[in-house]
Amino acid sequence: MTLIEHLIELRMRLVRAAIGVVVGLVIGVIMVLPEGPVRLVDILIATFAPINERYAPVQAVGTAEAFTSYMTVALTVGVIIGMPVIVYQLLAFIVPGLTDKERRVLFTALPFVMFFFLAGLAFGWFITVPTAIRFLIGFSSSELIQTQPSLANFLSTITVLLLINGIVFELPVIIYVLAFMGVVTAAQLRKYRRFAIVAVVIIAALITPTGDPINLALLALPMYLLYELGVILARFVPERP
Repeated sequence: MTLIEHLIELRMRLVRAAIGVVVGLVIGVIMVLPEGPVRLVDILIATFAPINERYAPVQAVGTAEAFTSYMTVALTVGVIIGMPVIVYQLLAFIVPGLTDKERRVLFTALPFVMFFFLAGLAFGWFITVPTAIRFLIGFSSSELIQTQPSLANFLSTITVLLLINGIVFELPVIIYVLAFMGVVTAAQLRKYRRFAIVAVVIIAALITPTGDPINLALLALPMYLLYELGVILARFVPERP
């Protein structure tokens, strides 16, 4: 394929991935509607915000803050639901140069992409987010300070942390794909383990949205364990002819 043909193919894949996200966005809008059947925003606030009987746990300050915050959560749901489509279109763009056997192996691994992504969301929901919120909001116990975060900031922190955890948990799949394509080997990954530890800490520091050491540790530790899992998976990559 020529460069122009590659660009046309890439545009088509991006459009299809965007359609998957839009479909998920529609579902997300239904889930976040204040009078809808799910009321996802209420669930997030009730789950993670410290409840105080004297005042509401979060506040909407700007005129459009409530609307934009709800739509941010809806878009996050759209990305989560559209993730299989995004990954499929990415693989479909990459794999035309591979053999039929190699394609079957990659697409067989596609469900594991969603599994690890959902596992990351679950880890974020039960571990990272509640720990981060408790640490950040409860950092000061001064009676002179009323901790009442804005709705936009509160929801943004939660959604970003959840998405980061979901993406980070894709590390074993990424390592497996790289090993399958011959970019790295299990022996190389073991050899450069010390450099991987440093890289993990740096990456965790860069992607931690809140910048606090608790969240950094909560991202760095599972990232390293996922790296080790990727090393194990790389050992089972079939030899390419």
